[in-house]
Amino acid sequence: MPSRKFADGEVVRGRWPGSSLYYEVEILSHDSNSQLYTVKYKDGTELELKENDIKPLTSFRQRKGGSTSSSPSRRRGSRSRSRSRSPGRLPKGARRSASASHQADIKEARREVEVKLTPLVLEKFNLSQESSYISTQYRLRPRREEIRLKEMDSKEEKFVTKELAVRTFEVTPIQAKDLEFGGVPGVFLIMFGLPVFLFLLLLMCKQKDPSLLNFPPPLPALYELWETRVFGVYLLWFLIQALFYLLPVGKVVEGMPLIDGRRLKYRLNGFYAFILTFAVIGTCLFQGVEFHYVYRHFLQFALAATVFCVVLSVYLYMRSLKAPRKDLSPASSGNAVYDFFIGRELNPRIGTFDLKYFCELRPGLIGWVVINLVMLLAEMKIQSRAVPSLAMILVNSFQLLYVVDALWNEEAVLTTMDIIHDGFGFMLAFGDLVWVPFIYSFQAFYLVSHPNEVSWPMASLMIVLKLCGYIIFRGANSQKNAFRKNPSDPKLSHLKTIHTSTGKNLLVSGWWGFVRHPNYLGDLIMALAWSLPCGFNHILPYFYVVYFTMLLVHREARDEYQCKKKYGVAWEKYCQRVPYRIFPYIY
Repeated sequence: MPSRKFADGEVVRGRWPGSSLYYEVEILSHDSNSQLYTVKYKDGTELELKENDIKPLTSFRQRKGGSTSSSPSRRRGSRSRSRSRSPGRLPKGARRSASASHQADIKEARREVEVKLTPLVLEKFNLSQESSYISTQYRLRPRREEIRLKEMDSKEEKFVTKELAVRTFEVTPIQAKDLEFGGVPGVFLIMFGLPVFLFLLLLMCKQKDPSLLNFPPPLPALYELWETRVFGVYLLWFLIQALFYLLPVGKVVEGMPLIDGRRLKYRLNGFYAFILTFAVIGTCLFQGVEFHYVYRHFLQFALAATVFCVVLSVYLYMRSLKAPRKDLSPASSGNAVYDFFIGRELNPRIGTFDLKYFCELRPGLIGWVVINLVMLLAEMKIQSRAVPSLAMILVNSFQLLYVVDALWNEEAVLTTMDIIHDGFGFMLAFGDLVWVPFIYSFQAFYLVSHPNEVSWPMASLMIVLKLCGYIIFRGANSQKNAFRKNPSDPKLSHLKTIHTSTGKNLLVSGWWGFVRHPNYLGDLIMALAWSLPCGFNHILPYFYVVYFTMLLVHREARDEYQCKKKYGVAWEKYCQRVPYRIFPYIY
């Protein structure tokens, strides 16, 4: 794969040959054999430069009270030559000792630190490189003076690094951002509308005839929806999953780099938690514990989860007010309502307990499978069956595979937008703890009161459809995660990429060269497969497919916007190479 740092068309700063001065240039091309960049200065001069003679614009500060020079010839005046001077000869009238030149370089470096360089830029913009370039390559200083200046370099680098560490994390005012989800009015409606819509769906599903003509369903009294014992059971469930999360089993991995260069550590033991959970459930069934209680109090459990989610969201927002700027989410805006919804703090932790990562896969996702099992047992009891129906078995099997796959490939969640971009607020808390377990189990809940007989030939077609969706979903996600984790992996050397100005590459072959977001395509096919066993008597079981399509349309639009903003010209080239989208005419 190409190993180049700057993309064609990118505007950077290039060193003028034979000097320590940098000027604004445009990258024209890159020769992979000589590893030289062809650049163009503002006065039209074209030169070939090495990569270490080129710096990003962020490495420099605009001079006050005037514009930066566009080229050496323009800066020196019209009568000066545009070609470089001899490296061993300083300009007339500006000659100074080597030590004075070095001290001036150090002062300039200090001024650049005040513009809040990042550690990565400091590493690339090595302060000692300027002095060593002249002293070692052109032999301008005696050996004894070189040793003395190297000691000065070391002291000054320590000073700059220390000052950099302090200034890098200073609080900066939040700039105005484009708010998603319809801004403040949109998120306000979502926070109040989604819980109401959830309960209307569950009430509709419990009706004998869940036709849309019978909407809205009869509403129960508010006191019938709340039971303290149910809330206690839900808290017990949450605490048990938290206990499993803290067990010292499973490997520890590092997440994606944060804005300050740190990598948080995560313990991957979700699959072990799943095994332990069902070991406990199996023991309870053997002891005669009645799980039909969950079905009879399903609405109460949904309300208990919603109340817990609201309390958790309030706690998350309050603690985020004391969080340093470097720990805040890139999606946060500074507006209290919007940040309460989207999440203000990126990775809220209590010690080593990562609240967002825990909620992403544990209580809700494992709870989804537990609820499906409860519905299977409820179907057998209510319909007086000796064995579950084939439709119920298909729904449980399809969704069990989805959950087990997610827990087995737990590390993949560390590269998702939920983890690396969105904060932890009401949006993710409600989605993980309420929406996933109570809406994703909707097909199983529906089949308890509305049985549907499925023939084996139809079941075979559904299985094939499910497997096709799973192969696309897992293949695309595995390829993406492997590439993000180690782009130079020899196993991925056959994949074609487009280089970007951020230093990252975009995949344009394999699954990701076939269509943009192929994982979404696989997800949609699987969603359809596990809705088909419910039959076609009512549209209600297909709500999940409709909702999931809307979700992926919005998520794809978010991805497109973020990538265009982040990668610029490279993203436009990517769109030309991979023109096909799953939802080409939606937005």
